[in-house]
Amino acid sequence: MLTRKQFELLRFIHERLRESGVPPSFDEMKDALDLRSKSGIHRLIMALEERGFIRRLPNRARALEVIKMPDGIGGPQAQRARFSPSIVQGGLGQTPPAPAATLAKPRPTGAEESGRATVSIPVMGRIAAGTPISAIQDRSHSVSMPADMLGGGEHYALEVRGDSMIEAGILDGDTVVIRKQDSANTGDIIVALIDDEEATLKRLRKRGSSIALEAANPAYETRVLGPDRVKIQGRLVNLMRRY
Repeated sequence: MLTRKQFELLRFIHERLRESGVPPSFDEMKDALDLRSKSGIHRLIMALEERGFIRRLPNRARALEVIKMPDGIGGPQAQRARFSPSIVQGGLGQTPPAPAATLAKPRPTGAEESGRATVSIPVMGRIAAGTPISAIQDRSHSVSMPADMLGGGEHYALEVRGDSMIEAGILDGDTVVIRKQDSANTGDIIVALIDDEEATLKRLRKRGSSIALEAANPAYETRVLGPDRVKIQGRLVNLMRRY
């Protein structure tokens, strides 16, 4: 039997995973449940974990998976909900090492594997998930992924350097897939170009006329900047990880 707050948190985590594949941050959980501190979220998560509804994944900095939902809530799909930030396993455009049978090999644009068409996405250098680095570079190589995981629009990819987004399931060495767009909603993870000089991957928060670039790691401070200093260059839609 769950308390009202435990159920609300479980449902919030489940819905966020279903919508984006990325679990909410502790700040987002706190705001969603209208709690004053993160300590209350810690207690709720521990209670849900003890009751077997969620599990904290090792080596992923508070990443969560929903193991089950209360009876009658969410149906069979909810029972199988897992933390998975739409990670595509494979060699990221290179021939994977043996044993390769368990990994999906990259295929040329338009090729089909198990009936799924793939597209080629240009990798435009590195993006900082930490201290901002130089603006996005020129195309270095390409990666392939299933077209049905992208949706419409133009896309590019960036290699992640740093650990400021680890609580969002984004690790150093991952490759993020970005949909090109110059606007985004509060809560979206975006590529932000600051002062036309440095690029960073952060969660967008709009605070009145200002823009806040929020890390998903308590070791990093949120940067609050004027809108004239920040250009949105895309929104995170997918993630690739080399295993």
